[in-house]
Amino acid sequence: MTQRAELAIVMDRLAVDDLVTEYAVAVGDGDWTAYEGLFTADGRADYRSAGGIEGDAGQVAGWLAGNTALSAVRQHLILNRRVRFGLLDHDTGDTARVRADYLTPTRWTDAGVPAAPDLVSGGRYDFALLRTPDGWRLREAVVHEKWRRPPTGEAPAS
Repeated sequence: MTQRAELAIVMDRLAVDDLVTEYAVAVGDGDWTAYEGLFTADGRADYRSAGGIEGDAGQVAGWLAGNTALSAVRQHLILNRRVRFGLLDHDTGDTARVRADYLTPTRWTDAGVPAAPDLVSGGRYDFALLRTPDGWRLREAVVHEKWRRPPTGEAPAS
């Protein structure tokens, strides 16, 4: 492999990592316009394993906005990222898959005032990415929730 090819791979890995970070920040900050902009025009997300919906990026952004409206504080941490290039069907060298773990601590509110104990959940994402003229974008984001620690006083969800 030439130095030029190695540099291209490093640059792609950094760009893919930036996209996943932007996804985490958009979800954590509730910036649903930014969230939608991270996807290809036909991009989809699947939150069914976490009690959500599956649909195009706009539909899922709307669902997320409604379901996170009562959380005063939330972080969406995405870590342990494993990037693999060229693993999608009909690969032309401009595709990637990322598998990464997530952790989401949340503080619920009542009329904007912190009112309930924290809820924490964790799991894994499977992202499918495509290089576009505008840079790397998500074709698919699939959530695999593995665990959830409910607020104190509630029975744990399995």
